[in-house]
Amino acid sequence: MKKFQKLFALFAVVVMLTGALAACQTQEEETGAPFTIGISNPFITSEYRTQMIEELIETNAEYMERGLTNELVIENFNTDVAGQIEQIENLMNQGVDAILVNPGDAVALNTILEEAVQAGILVMSIDQEIEAEGVINVGHDQYEWARISADWFAEKLQEGDVVLIEGFIGHPANDLRMSAVHDVFEAYPGINVLASESGAWDEATGQQVMSNFLAAYPNLDGFWTQDGMAIGAFEAMIAANPDPMPLGVGEARVKFLKLWKEMLDANPDFETIAVANAPGVNSTALRIAVELLQGRTLDESKLAGQYGQQIVIPIPVVVTSENFDEIYNTYVVEGGYPDSYLLSGIMTEEEIQQFFAD
Repeated sequence: MKKFQKLFALFAVVVMLTGALAACQTQEEETGAPFTIGISNPFITSEYRTQMIEELIETNAEYMERGLTNELVIENFNTDVAGQIEQIENLMNQGVDAILVNPGDAVALNTILEEAVQAGILVMSIDQEIEAEGVINVGHDQYEWARISADWFAEKLQEGDVVLIEGFIGHPANDLRMSAVHDVFEAYPGINVLASESGAWDEATGQQVMSNFLAAYPNLDGFWTQDGMAIGAFEAMIAANPDPMPLGVGEARVKFLKLWKEMLDANPDFETIAVANAPGVNSTALRIAVELLQGRTLDESKLAGQYGQQIVIPIPVVVTSENFDEIYNTYVVEGGYPDSYLLSGIMTEEEIQQFFAD
């Protein structure tokens, strides 16, 4: 009897394993899984890009466990346009099923990306919006992202002399952001832009640029900047200690939240704003890519952007004086996140269903 029970149990296990194997084989036959997804990133000297890659790897691991994807193929190094074209060619030569590209130029990559699309590769531009035919853009609306803080800044200041610290001039995200800033300022004729300079999306460079501005314009009323350069700009102001301190905009990063708290402790009336530019939009793009590779169809009515081919990911958080204490406690006091952490947000599989027609 015991032998029979053992044989029956063994038979049940074999049947179960056979069924599971058949299910996996059926999944592969129906969807082509597991899929190989390539990443092209030409700019690594920023905490945003570091966190972006880390979150992509973590999100992809979820799909690897389910047999839907392989290890990411990552081309990740500082390079110019020619180097990023080489990155994309490398990914194409390795036979990836999809390419997620964070483009360093708004136009120069179009030809190679269109070649990838024609080769049957799913191509998604993450974080930056480009016009290449057949490429799906996924990210925040960079114009709207900048408009939020520029509108707050202009409304608070109303009039005065200001300076601008931009990211990389000519970069698609920077171009959209600066366009929003200039559009907002047009409604405030009392705001006078004295100068604008690139801070290369680098904290140390932003600090140096701001130091130069403060030396050239000792009676400065305000400044608008973006991303990690805001930390450097505020550190330069603290070092110079102008009286009064110019109005400025910040960044949704733990290090800036701590800096904000220090300034509040010194001056309870201190105000700024920080709009999250979440690295998680890239992982959200990966989730969308996996669905598309399995045969899902986008709901074209959800596509927006200047080229009508962007999936716009909502901005996860805007930090102001009204919610600062809550955000500070969540990420600094309770969460203990590192200084380099940018407030992020990755849409769940359930949340991205809104983008599909089937």
